[in-house]
Amino acid sequence: MKRLMLRVVVYVGIFVIFLGGIGLIGFSRSQRDYWFSVRNQPVPYLQKVKRPDYNPNKPTVAVLLSNPTTEVFDFMVPYEMFAMTGEFNVFAVAPDNKVKSITGGLDLLPHYSFKEMDRLLGKSPDIIVIPYMPMVDKKKYQPVREWIQKHKDATLLSICGGAANLADTGLLKGKSATIHWQYFDKTKKKYLDTHWKRDLRYVHDGNIVASAGLTSGIDAVLYVISQKLGEPMAEKIAKEMHYPSYHFVKNPKIDPYYIDRSEAVYIANLAFQWKKKKTGVLLYNGMEEGALASIFDTYSASGTTKVFTISSSKQPIVTKHHLNLIARYQMSKTPKVDKMIVPGTQAKTLAAEDIKQWNEQGKAKELLFLHSDSPDRFVFEAPLEDLAKQEDILTAKYGAKRLEYRANHVTLKGSPFSLEAFGIPLLIGLLALFAAFYIDRRFIIRKTTSESHKQAI
Repeated sequence: MKRLMLRVVVYVGIFVIFLGGIGLIGFSRSQRDYWFSVRNQPVPYLQKVKRPDYNPNKPTVAVLLSNPTTEVFDFMVPYEMFAMTGEFNVFAVAPDNKVKSITGGLDLLPHYSFKEMDRLLGKSPDIIVIPYMPMVDKKKYQPVREWIQKHKDATLLSICGGAANLADTGLLKGKSATIHWQYFDKTKKKYLDTHWKRDLRYVHDGNIVASAGLTSGIDAVLYVISQKLGEPMAEKIAKEMHYPSYHFVKNPKIDPYYIDRSEAVYIANLAFQWKKKKTGVLLYNGMEEGALASIFDTYSASGTTKVFTISSSKQPIVTKHHLNLIARYQMSKTPKVDKMIVPGTQAKTLAAEDIKQWNEQGKAKELLFLHSDSPDRFVFEAPLEDLAKQEDILTAKYGAKRLEYRANHVTLKGSPFSLEAFGIPLLIGLLALFAAFYIDRRFIIRKTTSESHKQAI
């Protein structure tokens, strides 16, 4: 009986060590590459860094950035939407003026530090947008917590996991809120004094509006716009974005998502997609912020792709609504990429010179205009469809679930599932069983046979 138990322990232990150990290393590396892809290149000498004009007669929206990173969708899309109205001062605000990284590997300069914002306004911003900001370094993150607490009477709008940042300030005590379905149970257990609502796209309680996962933030922003500027303005912005789910703004009730077996493809991609695709994304002046975010929050977030920002200049790239982006690579010194994506509905016109330079470099097999080839669609749809072709349908379906994008008209075509993501763990499992079998035969069974032989003598 003891020998049998020993053999079971050997087989199970080696299987867990092989598959679990290798998978954990891959998973951790993929998570780090997405959530903490901070800039390690030297920052070029920056000239002509401009801020959006400040109009004291307009209300001000401060969209937060943190150290070391901030979630890309949570920051970029609300920033773009409030700026699209033309009725707000909209600024990127951070603890300091240093270059900030957002998830997936995108870098930008904040417009103002917290102290500068306070001096400029002499009061609280009218709206503070709180993206998800990982709180891994308490000392570096502390200024963000304190600044939110200082301006607790502003309209506070948390996006996706940003509700955890808001709960961390203590300002959600006794209030109702929601958060991304992946974080829901963990956050509910940690912050017991908040009434967490799983079945709503957004929750409004007092001066706080909290959204659920990612695209739910669009509904929350549109709701806040409708409250501040009237519903016609909110409808106008949704129409300009080609956002198909405005009905959630009026009725945020949903059938909630849960962590379930659909997570398998996500975990497998993170853990066992060892040969990740390399994709360039071209940064150019005048590009749309949401279109850019759609690349990082589909490809990079899937665990299948590394995205590299590339531009023709060392100087900041100024987006349509005046964000200052800094590419990690210039065209003359870029890694070889499998394809180059030029995001934005006006890409072919606005980036014509940059595209010409890139074609002369000849470093990419494929040049994609996902948005300008389909300008009348919501910006996340074409990237999800291309992800299905690049990887597989399961990966793209999970990408839509992660985004909480509940539109059924997106057509996904490609392999049904990833051979790499599921095939590699299968091979590792077989290798583990072979190793366990060898140890069993070489050391356990042989020793048992030898002892039996001695007893017989």
